[in-house]
Amino acid sequence: MEARTTLPQALRAALAAGEPKTLSDLSRELGVSEKSLPDAMSKLARSAVRAGSRLCQLPASCLECGFEFRDRERVTSPSRCARCRSERITSPKFWLETPAKRS
Repeated sequence: MEARTTLPQALRAALAAGEPKTLSDLSRELGVSEKSLPDAMSKLARSAVRAGSRLCQLPASCLECGFEFRDRERVTSPSRCARCRSERITSPKFWLETPAKRS
């Protein structure tokens, strides 16, 4: 991350590539703490709407029973499955979707 770039701006650039990324992936790529990303992600989601984009999420899911956390609004991974109580949960993945420009 460059010195003049804010964290939400760096996130926008990292997620605009179109490849879904977890918070862990983004933390490594940007060189920031994973704990600082949830706030920056919520700021990015709000600014993306104003810019005509959308922050998309592939929800976390349980590896034991397959339950998907579709209605979860937080960007962090849940600690346990709501159905079977397993702690084997995949992390949610995020990407930025921009509408195609009309000519």
